[in-house]
Amino acid sequence: MRGPHNIWRLIRTGATLERTGAMKVIMDTMDAPKPLRIVARTVVWPFRWLGIKGDPSMPPVTRALTALGPAYIKFGQVLSTRPDIAGEDLATQLRVLQDKLPPFDISTAKKSVESELCVAVDTVFSEFSEPVAAASIAQVHRARLAETGEEVAVKVLRPGIERAFRKDVDAFYFAADVIEFLSPASRRLRPRDVIEHFDGVVTGELDLRLESASASEFAANTAGDDGFRVPEVKWEFSSRRVMTLGWAEGVNIGDNTALDAAGHDRHALGGRVLQLFLSHALRDGYFHADMHQGNLKVAANGDIIAYDFGIMGHIDEYTRRVYAEILFGFIQRDYVRVAEVHFEAGYVPADRDVDEFARALRAVGEPIFGMDADKISMGRLLNYLFEVTERFGMETRTELILLQRTMVVVEGVARSLDPTVNIWEVAKPVVEDYIKTSIGPRALARDMFKTARVLARFGPRLPGLVEAALIRQATPAEPETRRTWPWILLSGLGGLTAGAGAVLALNLLI
Repeated sequence: MRGPHNIWRLIRTGATLERTGAMKVIMDTMDAPKPLRIVARTVVWPFRWLGIKGDPSMPPVTRALTALGPAYIKFGQVLSTRPDIAGEDLATQLRVLQDKLPPFDISTAKKSVESELCVAVDTVFSEFSEPVAAASIAQVHRARLAETGEEVAVKVLRPGIERAFRKDVDAFYFAADVIEFLSPASRRLRPRDVIEHFDGVVTGELDLRLESASASEFAANTAGDDGFRVPEVKWEFSSRRVMTLGWAEGVNIGDNTALDAAGHDRHALGGRVLQLFLSHALRDGYFHADMHQGNLKVAANGDIIAYDFGIMGHIDEYTRRVYAEILFGFIQRDYVRVAEVHFEAGYVPADRDVDEFARALRAVGEPIFGMDADKISMGRLLNYLFEVTERFGMETRTELILLQRTMVVVEGVARSLDPTVNIWEVAKPVVEDYIKTSIGPRALARDMFKTARVLARFGPRLPGLVEAALIRQATPAEPETRRTWPWILLSGLGGLTAGAGAVLALNLLI
């Protein structure tokens, strides 16, 4: 039954895409061949009347996804983080996708809270408001804890949202398979991989315990950041379908009139929001990946408050160092070093010419540095950089795409607060500080010490590993195996020596 069900849902989807004009935009983005366009038009046109008209004031794709409902809206949001898949123009349209839907009634929300927390709402909350915000997956209520009187935000999943999303995601998988079958050229866009990425994001957002954990980890990482706050998770009043956080009282960071009336320094706020993002990405490797104006407030004392932790970005330590060296190289206008970092990291194939790549990078960086301060953009730089590296054979790296997309959004927030903010001047001290602490003698000593600790755990097993290697050497074996074991032995002994040296160096440096 799932096949016919998916076909029917896709026909309705196709009819809406056709009626809103989104079908042509999508086909153009995919570079769909003429036969696929003809098949799609032939199948969909008779059912065009089934399509939802949507809001004519919106761009075609945004209009269609909004009309089709929560799963499609969320898909558009996730796709907006992947300009490598959707294309820059379409991704830009999707970034402004309105994620506001009619709320469900308060009685349904209270029943859900009672079912999840196994206690009457009036027992836990002395006040529980009508919805103050309603999105594709959940809605938020303002409430007050009965025991302490503290104001809190209670996020409640939409009724039946898990089942509804599951149906639509199944149809998305079916559509991806059909597209790949009918249009081999579309496989470069990896339709099924895109759906798997979307499936993973939504699965995480449909369990509010995971978002609570994200908020808690983010709060712990940023506890020492001056002028920045994350609402506290109220774990005893949170569960899979309900999340309770401290209420974020403040002015929306996108409301310049209200910020001015409250006496806030918008120039300082613009610089701080960018520096905070870079600090979180480089220092912690864990950053808020949806830092638009709707998820940021400014408290009365000037603190920036972040909320809504459904989409978070993670970058491993090695990638952070590479990213920092690339940014620092551009800041110093040392394009040869930027090129070398790409080769050292394996981002660009070793058979390409370093000097030629450096010249291509200079063509990217110099025009940007020649711009006025209000036009300099790190997000634009990264976008150009990805275009160049793609020409030199660099494979797409999803974590850097998310970082670049978030950088664009954060820059937009900073520019909206003060168009004269010099992005490079604001970023330079953060990047330099990271370089000093993470790339140099102290960082090398820490790395070696970590290696020593790992090797120490295997210390008791090393004699057995060596003995086993010697036994294999004494036993007839393939020539390649006989050549390999000495390197294993030498690596182990070398690692122990390096580890001992690390311990000594760490004691001398710290």
